Amino acid sequence: MAKKYSSKINKIRTFALSLVFIGFVVMYGGIFFRENFLVMSIFMLLGLLCIILSTVVYFWIGMLSTRAVQVVCPTCGKPTKVLGRVDICMYCNEPLTLDQTLEGKEFDENYNQKKNLDHPNA
Repeated sequence: MAKKYSSKINKIRTFALSLVFIGFVVMYGGIFFRENFLVMSIFMLLGLLCIILSTVVYFWIGMLSTRAVQVVCPTCGKPTKVLGRVDICMYCNEPLTLDQTLEGKEFDENYNQKKNLDHPNA
């Protein structure tokens, strides 16, 4: 079965959203310890830290998104942002690259890593 790829920006946004929900779940976990103020406070603070971390991640990906190269997807015709050497269209999951040496090659996210740029499976 082929691996499901997703746009890098969407992956990071999904991670930030999951941090919000994790924070809420951890905070709700603190309700079970209402009798013990210290344990309840620890759960509430951990949940708050998760939510604050998600805010930082959202801010970071917003700043990163402003620097990303915007291209028009050849398949769906919608504008999408490309991070790195290879990325996926945010709408139709078409593999995209700005590197002419990678055109026509099989899509592999390892092309974005600094080492082994020409041989992702090495």
